[in-house]
Amino acid sequence: PQLRIPMPADPKSDTPTIVRLAVPSPLRRYFDYLPPESSDPAQIRQLQPGMRLLVPFGSRKLIGILAEVADNSNVEPARLRPAIAILDKEPLLPPALLKVLTWAADYYQHPPGEVYGSALPVMLRTLAPARPVMGWRALPVDAPVIPEPIRRAPRQQALLAWLRDNGPVAQPDCIEAGYDAALLRKLAGHGLIEQVPVNPPGARLAAAPKADCRSVSAPLIPNPDQAAAIDTIIQQLDGFASFLLDGVTGSGKTEVYLQVIADVLKRGRQALVLVPEIGLTPQNIQRFEQRFSCRVAGLHSGMSDSERLENWQAARQGQARIIIGTRSAVFTPLAQPGLIIVDEEHDLSFKQQDGFRYSARDLAIVRARHEQIPVILGSATPALETLHNAGIGKFTRLPLQSRAGLAELPGISLLDTTTDPLQEGFSPRLLNAIDTHLGRGNQVLVFINRRGFAPALYCRDCAWVFECDHCDAQLTVHQTPPHLCCHHCESRAPIPASCPNCRGKHLATRGMGTQKTEKHLMDRFPGVPVIRMDRDVVRRKHGLRDILEEMGKGAPCILVGTQMLVKGHHFPNVTLVAVLDADAGLFSADFRGQELMVQQLMQVSGRAGRQSQAGEVVIQTRHAAHYLLQTLVGHDYRPLADHLLTERRTAGMPPFSHLVLFRAEARDTRSPILLLNRFRELFEAAMRSNPSAALGIHGPLPAPMERKAGRYRAQLLIKSADRSRLQRILSLLMPRLEQFKLARDLRWSVDVDPLDLI
Repeated sequence: PQLRIPMPADPKSDTPTIVRLAVPSPLRRYFDYLPPESSDPAQIRQLQPGMRLLVPFGSRKLIGILAEVADNSNVEPARLRPAIAILDKEPLLPPALLKVLTWAADYYQHPPGEVYGSALPVMLRTLAPARPVMGWRALPVDAPVIPEPIRRAPRQQALLAWLRDNGPVAQPDCIEAGYDAALLRKLAGHGLIEQVPVNPPGARLAAAPKADCRSVSAPLIPNPDQAAAIDTIIQQLDGFASFLLDGVTGSGKTEVYLQVIADVLKRGRQALVLVPEIGLTPQNIQRFEQRFSCRVAGLHSGMSDSERLENWQAARQGQARIIIGTRSAVFTPLAQPGLIIVDEEHDLSFKQQDGFRYSARDLAIVRARHEQIPVILGSATPALETLHNAGIGKFTRLPLQSRAGLAELPGISLLDTTTDPLQEGFSPRLLNAIDTHLGRGNQVLVFINRRGFAPALYCRDCAWVFECDHCDAQLTVHQTPPHLCCHHCESRAPIPASCPNCRGKHLATRGMGTQKTEKHLMDRFPGVPVIRMDRDVVRRKHGLRDILEEMGKGAPCILVGTQMLVKGHHFPNVTLVAVLDADAGLFSADFRGQELMVQQLMQVSGRAGRQSQAGEVVIQTRHAAHYLLQTLVGHDYRPLADHLLTERRTAGMPPFSHLVLFRAEARDTRSPILLLNRFRELFEAAMRSNPSAALGIHGPLPAPMERKAGRYRAQLLIKSADRSRLQRILSLLMPRLEQFKLARDLRWSVDVDPLDLI
């Protein structure tokens, strides 16, 4: 239901004050309580949406977020329970953000308690005692005399002087400044520094002075396209506007962001920048800190709860002027919001795939509208939905048609492998091209979107293929350490010595993964460093940082990796990009498969020739005559997108229709289908009573991967050309769907605007 925010009732009157709370529970509703019995009238008058209250919930105590102060309830006042305590003296979430959260709970048909909770750091939505962020400070001047060993250690002296100048500093900030933990321990051992809380949870942070919000390095001179984009956005900074910054790879989109943000900071406002990957956050923070003197705060799941809380507070209280984070950062409260940027807006990681299944890109637009600020969506390969919205005038398209500086787009060639003999996935011509570029002192990037050593292990004697015991999927072979792994449920098994079917000893791998590609290149190009970049490497501590540092040295090397390579990384010395298998997406079962393939190929192609040296892209394929690949050679994404949009229109798929996907799963195959059949009956009844609804109902059917992690999955797809009509029917039927009694093992979920139909 839509919430209204009336003035709280006069505590002297006979009308009770009702506090309507979003309490974390699986129920799609709000819960009414009375104010705490211990509250005085002044506290009740100060209640505002966005504050936290501790409430009894069954036999538990939970933290709820105040959504509305009302003077009536559907529940009799005598049956309402009082809250236990008011936890805040002021709202933690501002009114505009509360409206976004309420909208999101309604639109995505998700329990409001979980939606509201997603806007708070973990330490503010649990009853666990909050631990302060610990930092270091130098002891007072009358501390023990500096020991002789310290006098002979210039790095320790520099750290001591730096701490005296900067006051208490969190340990991550010390490390970012170049002082490692070992140095800190040595000074602490000599009694010269001590650990103290830095901005304890709940403490109000001092606002950063406006003088700090200035550029500390000169901006680059924009080319005409960049200048036009910057001017257009700056002219509309005082209200809501949506922009699509549509630039080829290497066209300088980040420089446009930086120059617009500079103007936002001059106006005393904050900028929120969303990036698709955790690994990109530190790089962006470093680049923004080099440009601006103000505080730049990161927010992502790789941070500790304490670090995340500190940066969240800094954003809410206005100390951090630029906030950079992954999708959940879209819910960060801002003291003076001025701009939202969604970089690489096409990336699938902006869509949450479990639990609260929201799109951070779409919510960024909704939030910008409520905050009355502009939002910029940037991409070299915009999502088809985004291009469609720009085409019908919802977004202002700002094209960047040439690369920044002296760089030119690389030449793209298709290498037909139907006749070429392949050596571990490489044609002789591709190996010669790699040799040529390395001989010139350049770097080479090899793209293969399969991690592991090989995608399958089989028996040569009986053709038995090793499959996961829990999923309808083959086990991937990993070499370091040797094991079999399912990339869907992450179950692992040792590599067997013989075939379980025929007891044969002749086991072999089929296909290529990043590990086998890495090994082949090390054997083929001895003496040349081969660096692998996939999830197995990046998840290691400092894995991504070590890769970027090695690439940054500029020495000849080969970088082998998966789709992580296409996430906006800048490798200035890469002059050759080699794509080993471009055909997987051409015949995907997912209707988005070709769109994703084209985006990946264009993004990875854009890693070549980003400086003054000419770049080259070689794509191996068995379908060189395919229209999409032939058009890709011209580096023009628009004809490809227009072709795919025409197909989507013919098929009646997004963006020309709107989807809702119901998923059900259980340990048996029958229960999910039966449940979704009952759901289908309700939707069919709704259409009979309202013929204008015109819904397309598909299924229920087993999911394309029916068995995953030991559970059988089924799907029911609802399609409509009218988004608002679809939402009305969903809002009408969801309370009835929730009333179905389920077997203990049976679960279901709803996904509005799904991206993954597999």
